Order: sequence, then structure tokens, then C-alpha cells
Amino acid sequence: MSAHAAAGSDRRRICVVGDELVAGVGDARGMGWTGRVAARTRAEEPIELYCLPVPDETTTALSGRWESECNRRFGHGENRLVVAPGSADLRQGVSLARSRLNLANVLDDASNRNVPVFVLGPPPRSDVDPGALGELSTAFADVCSRRRVPYVETYQPLRDHEQWHSDLATTGGRHPEQAGYGLLAWLVLHNGWHEWLGLPQDG
Repeated sequence: MSAHAAAGSDRRRICVVGDELVAGVGDARGMGWTGRVAARTRAEEPIELYCLPVPDETTTALSGRWESECNRRFGHGENRLVVAPGSADLRQGVSLARSRLNLANVLDDASNRNVPVFVLGPPPRSDVDPGALGELSTAFADVCSRRRVPYVETYQPLRDHEQWHSDLATTGGRHPEQAGYGLLAWLVLHNGWHEWLGLPQDG
């Protein structure tokens, strides 16, 4: 291994797993919330952010793939995991109890590997039952709270947000556009992101 490769493997690496929102689908700027968050995250040592989305992914599928996919990106330095489960469980008939268990398994497995985790909850969509989505987000929040894992609630803040729903209206309710991704990034940045990384709030 070259000296350059060895140095790179010691950097802080963050893998982000989730559905198509992790990829910023629908954002004309191509940044999504992950790109916007990365742009506002400044540290003395470089942080490498690897986005690993699968469209319309359930928590069952996510829990089955995250470790093998992240292992290919993790280095010998500090490795971290961001989990951004969407609302596919509701559309594909995954029970609330199974959704909780799937997320719990991811958090517990990551903890056993000493990989810190940060979780972003599912935002509102027009093609799922809002009450069920609210319950799903609450369940995810409870799983995280029990394990003292940071959880960013997106459903409640965006449930009645005019700009968010304006974005959804132009995409059939499936994903936001630039403004919506900006809102998701704002929620991440103002709900424990910098603290999770051990950075000052201003990045």
C-alpha cells in the first residue's frame, strides 16, 4: 500500500444508507440533503462522506446490506454510520414491530463494532397514510432514544410545511426538490449533527 493510500485509510469516513432521498433524487443542483450537509461540515481533518442509497428500500433490506456495503468504504481510522430509513415499510406491508426490530438490529450491530450512528427519520410523503407515517417516525425515535443514538425527526416539522408540500406536489408526492432538500439539511445541521461529530456548531 502506498503512503498516500495509507494516509487516506486513516481519515474519518461516514457512510449514509437509506432510500432515494439519500441520493438527492429530484434536486436540480444534484446535492440533496447529504451534499448540503457535507458543504456545511468543516473539520481540521477531512471527512469522507459515502452515500449508499437504494430506491424504495425497506428497513428489512437496509438491515441486511448496510454492513457489507459499509465495510467496503470504511478505513482504519474513525468510521461512522448515518441511517436514513424512508417510508417504504408502509408501502410494502412491513409491520411496525418489524420496522422497530430492523432498525434496532442495525444500531446494535453498529454499536458492537464501535461505529457511532446518527439517524434521520422519514419525512412526509403524499402517497402514504400520514397517521401511519407519524407512528413509524415515533417508533424509530423510541428505538434511538433507548440506545442514546441521535435521531432527527423530520415528519412533525415538515408535516404542515408549505414549501415542503409544494415541492412534493410537483413530483407526485414521492420526493422533494431543491427547497425540500434544503429543509432536510437544515434539520440535520440544527439537531445534533455537529455535536455528533465533535465539531463546533458553525462547522
